[in-house]
Amino acid sequence: MSTPSEPADDPNAITRERRRLLNLAYRLLGSLAEAEDVVQETYARWYALTPRQRDGIDSPGAWLTTVAGRVCLDLLGSARARRERYVGTWVPEPLPSGTEWVGGRWGGTTADPADPADRVTLDESVSMAFLVVLESMTPAERVAFVLHDVFRYSFAEVAEIVGRTPAACRRLASSARRRVRAARPPAPPAAERAALVRSFRRAWEAQDIDGLIGLLAPDAIATGDGGGLVSAALHPVEGAEPIARFFVDRARAVPGVTLLECAVNGQPGLLARKDGVTVSVLAFDVAGDRITRVWAVLNPDKLRPWTTA
Repeated sequence: MSTPSEPADDPNAITRERRRLLNLAYRLLGSLAEAEDVVQETYARWYALTPRQRDGIDSPGAWLTTVAGRVCLDLLGSARARRERYVGTWVPEPLPSGTEWVGGRWGGTTADPADPADRVTLDESVSMAFLVVLESMTPAERVAFVLHDVFRYSFAEVAEIVGRTPAACRRLASSARRRVRAARPPAPPAAERAALVRSFRRAWEAQDIDGLIGLLAPDAIATGDGGGLVSAALHPVEGAEPIARFFVDRARAVPGVTLLECAVNGQPGLLARKDGVTVSVLAFDVAGDRITRVWAVLNPDKLRPWTTA
C-alpha cells in the first residue's frame, strides 16, 4: 500500500491511522455510524493478532486500510437489501462542518485540542452530491474508485482489497469516473452557491412560492429522508413549482422552525431547528445559477451529530 510503514509496536502510530480509516469508511458507506463501526472492527482485528503476527506486518497502516476496505466492501454488498427495506428514500448521513469524531462520539469544534487524527476531512469528495453518485455504483466500483481517485492508491494496491486483478480494478474505476462526470456538471464558485442557498432560506421563510421557483431549476428534484421515524415525502418531489409548494406547505404545517445557514458536508446548506432541536438538515446541488437538487435529512438517527454541532 502507499501508506508509509509504521512500527507495529508503536500504539501512537496505529492510532494515527484512525483519521484516514474514518475518511475512507465514510466515503464508502455514506454513514457516520457505519464508518465508526468499521473502524472499531478494523482495530479489533488488529489487536486480536498476536504480537508475533503484528511484528510480521511490514506496514500496519496498509494492513489496516486493507481490512477496513474489505469490511466496507462486505457491508456495501448487503446495503442494497437494507435500502430496499428502508422506509422512503435513503440519503447519506449529513456531516457537520467543524465537528470532530472524538473518542467514539461526535462533539467539539475544530478549535478544541482534540487529536487531529479524529477529524474527518471535508472536501468535494465528501459532498452530498458526490456521495449520492457513489450510491449508484456497484460495491466494487465504489471501492476501486474511492481508493484510487480519492485516496490515490495504485490499482495493484486496490486489487488486494477488491479481490480482482489490477486491470479489472482500472476498468471499475474508469466506469465509476464516467458516472461521476455525467452526474456532476461543473459547480459555480462557493460564494455563488452560498448566495443561492441564502436566497432559498429567505424565500422559504417568507413562504414566497414564486421566489423559490425562481431559484430552482425547472427539473429540480427534492428528496426527503425520514427513515419512517418522522414525517417525510416517501418519494422525491420533481419540478420547480411542486418543490416550491411543498416547502411552503411544510413551513405552514410546522411553524416556529428556525433556519440557519451552515456547511453540510463542506458545502453551503441549511439547518432547521425547532425548540432548540435539530429537525432537518438540507444539502443542495447547484448548476449554473439554479438549485438542481435538495436533500432534506429528517431521520433523527442521522441527525445525532448535529445535536452538539
